[in-house]
Amino acid sequence: MFLHSLAQALAMLSLYPEGHATRERSLDQVFGRLDDLLQHDPRPIFSFLGDEVVHSDHPLREFRGWPWSARLASIGVQRLELDRTVTRDALEDFLDDVIHKLGSGSPGTSQVRPTSPGGIRYGEIGVDAPPADRTVAQVAGGFTLEDEVEAIRWIHREVQDHEHLPLLEAETVIRALAVAMHGDQQVVVPLLRLREFDEYTTTHSMNVAVLAMAMGEWSGLGGADVRTMGVAGLLHDLGKVKIPLDILTKPGKLTTEEREIMNDHPVEGARLILSTEVNMDLAATVAYEHHRMIDGGGYPTVRFPRDAHQASRIVHVCDVYDALRTVRPYRDAWEAERILSYIDDRAGTEFDVDIASQFVQMIRAWEPAIVELHRPEDTVPDTETRPAPARGDGEGSVREAPVGEKGRSG
Repeated sequence: MFLHSLAQALAMLSLYPEGHATRERSLDQVFGRLDDLLQHDPRPIFSFLGDEVVHSDHPLREFRGWPWSARLASIGVQRLELDRTVTRDALEDFLDDVIHKLGSGSPGTSQVRPTSPGGIRYGEIGVDAPPADRTVAQVAGGFTLEDEVEAIRWIHREVQDHEHLPLLEAETVIRALAVAMHGDQQVVVPLLRLREFDEYTTTHSMNVAVLAMAMGEWSGLGGADVRTMGVAGLLHDLGKVKIPLDILTKPGKLTTEEREIMNDHPVEGARLILSTEVNMDLAATVAYEHHRMIDGGGYPTVRFPRDAHQASRIVHVCDVYDALRTVRPYRDAWEAERILSYIDDRAGTEFDVDIASQFVQMIRAWEPAIVELHRPEDTVPDTETRPAPARGDGEGSVREAPVGEKGRSG
């Protein structure tokens, strides 16, 4: 198979100089495998997500845990596209570029190029830059979003019962949220209040979607890319549909076994998203990485250290904000200013410095426009104050326990 030959060629090119017979044989072999692949797939696309490899829209289960997936992702080669115009020389240039970026000392270009000539494109998964003439439609609202809440419940049931992600319905919810955010010549942030504890996953996913879209608008993304961020936010915790409710709402400290189940939800969420029939690599990346920290903490642990995607870092701060502003069975909600101070304090360790700064500025600027869509009498009453479990959930050390618990509810 092409990927096996690719790995072998990378190993050989890192050991032997240009012109060496062994190097040339390995190049011939990988180019031959690529030619075979192109006969069946004229434009193969590979995505490398941690320990997962995706060919077009299909996860390659036999390549789960393939070491080269994490190595390629660690140098910014998260996506590799090829077509029938690729030449042997272009393939050799690409392989030399990869080896150079991995630090072997082999000659190559100074950096991995987002686009390279000769039928090969490679680089990071990402959203497009905003157009210069971006405009935001102003739409009158009056939304309760109850239909959208029910739609998300149905989506979660479909995933839980059939492992099927109804993407069209998810995108429809995002469009409704985008409309609800615009009205009366200003951007509003319609955040749902939690009414029942077992609504948490539904309510939280919608709130993170709204906050992620708000961050997209704040940073100047165009409408389509804002909605892409919204879908990623909506699906970031999808893996939690497989976690028993008694673990999600447990008032005390999780056992070691329960913590392992909880910490597996990013991997499970990425797997569920990648099993769809559409290109969802950005949403899968966010699901996989949204508990990763800037200082290397968090989970899941990666074999080869690399930065989380910018979209993952944005969703992470949105995730924390909404988790802490919500009453949970094991703690009361935090006031907004306390959460923003926490985000400020953890910038550079847990959060990306620039993203944390932008998020805090955005919330403070838009605070009057943050709309709670449920009446106060509909919200969950304050629970009895319980001793907060100590930080020990694999996300790093922090002095205040509620954020430690955020790792299981956010």
